[in-house]
Amino acid sequence: MTTIAQETAPLTRRKRRWEGLPYWLILPTVVYMGLFFVWPMIQGFGLALRDESGNWTTSAFQTMVDDAAFGDAMSFTFLLILVIVPIQFVLALGMALLLNAKLRGAGIFLYIFLLPLAISDLAAGIAWSAIFTERGYLNTILEGVGVLEQPFIFLDPTSKTQLVMVVAVAEIWRSTTFMMVILFAGLQGIPRDYVEAAEVFGAGFFQRIRHVIFPMLKPSIQVALLLRLIFAFEVFAVVIALTGSGATVLAAEAYKWQATNENEHVAAAYSMVILGLSLAAAAFVLVVLRTPRERRLR
Repeated sequence: MTTIAQETAPLTRRKRRWEGLPYWLILPTVVYMGLFFVWPMIQGFGLALRDESGNWTTSAFQTMVDDAAFGDAMSFTFLLILVIVPIQFVLALGMALLLNAKLRGAGIFLYIFLLPLAISDLAAGIAWSAIFTERGYLNTILEGVGVLEQPFIFLDPTSKTQLVMVVAVAEIWRSTTFMMVILFAGLQGIPRDYVEAAEVFGAGFFQRIRHVIFPMLKPSIQVALLLRLIFAFEVFAVVIALTGSGATVLAAEAYKWQATNENEHVAAAYSMVILGLSLAAAAFVLVVLRTPRERRLR
């Protein structure tokens, strides 16, 4: 009996070590998130809810709400999201389906689609500014072919609709590929047997997308929309490069209060608003796009 117990003890210790291995593997990630996300977030809350003397107060949020630019920044941010995200999703899904069809030359399309990811936000904004300015490439081409007799003011600071459309075009070009990569990866995980079986039973192209691809692609759609909405609330450089002071967003106002007005408390308040909106958007996506397994767990 003693011999059996002595032999069993090392096996038990090894088993416990293997059971604890996953926790050791995620430890670096937990430490990284704690140091570079959780702690700065706590510091941000402290700045937003304290004054210069260290007293707890909501004066920073009151200053933010009373700021004349707050309403404009909020409305422009939401307008961009409402325009950009649906169009990007449709385009990203179409691009992913095109690549997944494995047509001849699909590899070339992949390289073309990936090009915008290599360009920074600010560089993309400057490039599109050169296209949309009064003497930019677009007006030059349209005048050259006789469509316009004089330059059209695309970047009209008095027209919020035009500014939203211009920024939306730049953002759609710049970041649609990000969603496409996630959706394409999800499509790669769908067994082709299911799609082929649906085709054999007479399902058309859109029926296969609705009844076969969409349900199995829902986790990838969830991730793509989740990340895109979070990044959409942080859009900044493209808006500044294209509109200058003609339009503003929440992230731009946070930067202005930090760099120009030198008021880190109001800047932190703007940051907390962006964080709150991002969390609300994430919760909305997670609830609306719950997978059948997640519904069963609830």
